[in-house]
Amino acid sequence: MLERRDSYDALYRDFRWKLPPSFNIGTAISDHWARIAPDRIALYDYRPDGEPGSMTFAALARQSNGFAAALRGLGVARGDRVALLLPQSFETVIAHAAIYKLGAVAVPLALLFGTEALEYRLQTAGVRAVVTNEAGLAKVRAVAGRISGLEAIISVDGADREARDFHRLIADADADFEAVETGPDDPAMMIFTSGTTGPPKGALHGHRVLLGHLPGVQFHHEFLPQPGDLLWTPADWAWAGGLLNILLPGLYFGLPVVAGRFEKFEAEAALGLMERIKVRNAFIPPTALRMLKSVPDISERFDLDLRSVASGGESLGRETYEWARGALGVTINEFYGQTECNIVLSSCAALGVSRGGAIGKPVPGHQVAVIDAEGRALPVGEAGQIAVSRPDPVMFLEYWQNPEATGKKFISDWMTTGDQGMIDADGYVHFVGRDDDVITSSGYRIGPSEIEDCLTGHPAIQLAAAVGKPDPMRTEIVKAYVVLKPGFSGDEALANEIRSFVRERLSAHEYPREVEFVDSMPLTTTGKVIRRIFRDRARREAGLAE
Repeated sequence: MLERRDSYDALYRDFRWKLPPSFNIGTAISDHWARIAPDRIALYDYRPDGEPGSMTFAALARQSNGFAAALRGLGVARGDRVALLLPQSFETVIAHAAIYKLGAVAVPLALLFGTEALEYRLQTAGVRAVVTNEAGLAKVRAVAGRISGLEAIISVDGADREARDFHRLIADADADFEAVETGPDDPAMMIFTSGTTGPPKGALHGHRVLLGHLPGVQFHHEFLPQPGDLLWTPADWAWAGGLLNILLPGLYFGLPVVAGRFEKFEAEAALGLMERIKVRNAFIPPTALRMLKSVPDISERFDLDLRSVASGGESLGRETYEWARGALGVTINEFYGQTECNIVLSSCAALGVSRGGAIGKPVPGHQVAVIDAEGRALPVGEAGQIAVSRPDPVMFLEYWQNPEATGKKFISDWMTTGDQGMIDADGYVHFVGRDDDVITSSGYRIGPSEIEDCLTGHPAIQLAAAVGKPDPMRTEIVKAYVVLKPGFSGDEALANEIRSFVRERLSAHEYPREVEFVDSMPLTTTGKVIRRIFRDRARREAGLAE
């Protein structure tokens, strides 16, 4: 934890990691507080048309113990992977805590995934059990027969022929379950990357990942926890941003976290939630902040009580940074990280660490530099790759069953990010661009390979390329350039069919919002699509120079 200092330099200089030899995320977010303050509220369930539901730490501890015992009774053992296909809800937190207490590995997955994307992740992770709701159950049913090793499907919405009842399992289980002892490096969760360089990879994290996040979360939430703090994010808890930037740190600090079930982000609804439940600390991705800008007279219409707002996942931009100061009454603290190593750069306006257009300074405890291809730190003002030095508590253990990809992630002891940046004379890091083909859209980092693979599964498509086209609202949108097979003709009807095809099979954030039919596909001598040509073309279409 951060000990407050008068300056950033003193805070960074004096910080030291103090990792305990034994640490379990599940007990840290539930049992610890159940012993100290059992009646303290851990979670609120926001309801637009009524009073919010609530769950105490005592209830969270008791029910997660019961679910851990139930999972063990179903054959789930230490090291087994358990997938969570759930929205923000009490059940999601109960399941997370239970999996960690059991010594198993949580695999959070977004409900918006289509069947192909879901099957790939379930099969790659080798999951033993899946916990989902009615909406996710239909997708799981469609692929369950092809997932080797899958033995249990559990539904929070009740049992049926394939699924067991989540709540009945807890009611029938022993709530005196004793958590297994885990060390900081024991596997706790697997979060899939977006597949920026090939298929999505499972980034395996140890229990220390929560401890590693604490300084960064405290930094951009201006010395969390403070009296009255209450946390919320519209980000999916299946995403590292929602899970590790808000949910788990909030519970670790004994603070209430709000679950808000929005099928999609709506600016007015989000402002209404923050007003009604008096959110004090929010993580709002840049795209969501840009959508809030469309709401007129926020400060007059909504009685907000925000103390801190953090933003990350894509570049915020100076314009939105300046707008938020007047409309929300706080300075946005921008941060930077990746699934493999999150919140290593951040801002803290309370310490004067804040600059529009910059993604922050190194968080205390993390060594970050801009390096060249040989791993040498570059001087001020020179662009290179943003990299993080190991060892680092927030850094991933490995890519699941992929030692080659794990090795390629490092240059000596620098974990590379694939993102280009530069450091200014005051020590702020500025995001310059990318050295891969990642698409950044609405806070999601999207790899083109999975989209292209899905596109070529359409009966009319011969070849395809997916790139990011600059967009003022979403940072980028996915645009697909496709070569049709002989006998097919490109028109708007086929374009709409292709959009639906990808959306149904992958997810609502990965489908191409624009589809353009082209006569040929530029390829390298090894048969790889030269996306750069289409990326430059998309930039010209958006009115930007190459």
